[in-house]
Amino acid sequence: MYEPIRTKSVHRMADDAQDAYPHRSREEELDIQLAGHLSALLAVTDELGDSEAGDLIARQVARLRGAPPARHAGLRGSSAQDLHSRAHALAGRALVVAASRADTAAAILAAERMDAHTAALAGEPSLAAAGTP
Repeated sequence: MYEPIRTKSVHRMADDAQDAYPHRSREEELDIQLAGHLSALLAVTDELGDSEAGDLIARQVARLRGAPPARHAGLRGSSAQDLHSRAHALAGRALVVAASRADTAAAILAAERMDAHTAALAGEPSLAAAGTP
C-alpha cells in the first residue's frame, strides 16, 4: 500500500544551509537599482539629444556596472514636454536611491538633472541647457 517517494522534495528544511545559493548585499542591490534608474534616464536624455548630460550619466552608469552602457536613441516620437517629465521622474528616483546608498556623485548628478528638467518644463531653456558642468 505504501509507495516510496521517488522525487526529491521541493520544500526546504529550516536548518538547510543558507549558503547554498548566492545572496546579494543591500549595497549591491542598491547599486543595481541605481544603475537601472540612471540607464533609463540616459535613454531619455539621449532621446532629448543632450549629449553632454548623457556623457555624464553614462560615466556614472559605467562606474556602477563596471562597463559602459549601451547607448542609442530609440526615438519614440514623444513630445519634448513628455520626455522632460519622464526624465524628471527618473532623476528623482535615482536621487532617492543615491541618497539611500550615500553616493554623493550620483546624488548631485541626479539633482542637477532634476533642476534642468524642471527648468525645461517651466519653459526656461537657458537653465535647461546649463545642465551640469
